[in-house]
Amino acid sequence: MSKYIASRLAQTAIAILLVSVAAFALVRLRGDPATLMAPPWWTAEQVNELRRAWGFDRPMHIQYIDFLSKAVRGDFGESFRFRRPTMEMVLEKLPWTYLLAGTSAFVALLIAVPLGILSAVNRNSFIDLLSTALATVGAAMPNFWIGIMLILFFAVSLRVLPAFGAESWKSLLLPSITLGTGIAARLARLTRSAMLEVLCQDFVRTARAKGLAERVVIYRHALRNALIPVVTAFGLQLGWLLGGAVVVEQVFAWPGLGRLMIEAIGVRDVLLIQAGVFWFALSFLLINLGIDLLYTVLDPRIRYG
Repeated sequence: MSKYIASRLAQTAIAILLVSVAAFALVRLRGDPATLMAPPWWTAEQVNELRRAWGFDRPMHIQYIDFLSKAVRGDFGESFRFRRPTMEMVLEKLPWTYLLAGTSAFVALLIAVPLGILSAVNRNSFIDLLSTALATVGAAMPNFWIGIMLILFFAVSLRVLPAFGAESWKSLLLPSITLGTGIAARLARLTRSAMLEVLCQDFVRTARAKGLAERVVIYRHALRNALIPVVTAFGLQLGWLLGGAVVVEQVFAWPGLGRLMIEAIGVRDVLLIQAGVFWFALSFLLINLGIDLLYTVLDPRIRYG
């Protein structure tokens, strides 16, 4: 298992290096960052002065080496618009995004896994058809539309939940349900397929032939083996959660990193965008590393292979 972990850590380190290249190049795809950062009424002399002050006049490889050396120390420069270290601003907002993504993931699992198991155990029944229909509808609806409908119903009509902000735990409910619904729909369908495949295996028939209770067969024997593809998809969906949080944070005025990125794009704050993109990508890589290490718990063939 130690070789497997070492291999995954090495792959993650290489991926982080590639992410740094992508984050550095992303803000330069449209040309000179100084031109993008400068207000439209600035003169050419002012833009040139900005270019020299921020080091954008140096060769590209020198700029990247400087960016990478500072990034290793946690220094992503200073925000041009807010006049604050970008790392400080990102770390202020990142816990809010993690809280939203984590709660949404919990909501997704709470809905998807029981629904998928129930659908697989009652194959071709009314319950199966109903759960499949709900999963299809949930996967088809965009997040922003779900969020708006929840606001209109729970915040405007019933007045039981806040429509925006993060003043209490109630403020977390609507964004989490909005963000978790789409993932729950996808995971429910995958859980159903994985359970149907496992329930046909010989070891499940053997467990039933031994006289074990159906509940024990389903949850102790079948579910653990069915969770391996579900965990794989869940890791990828967690990365989608971070990306989807950008839209949901804007709809619910949630004070997370996604909303900060929207503000940075609006004011063309290049260095803040660069720092935010890097941390979003780094979070996705670390989540997938954790999921890969979880395989060693679920699948002994990885642990002892």
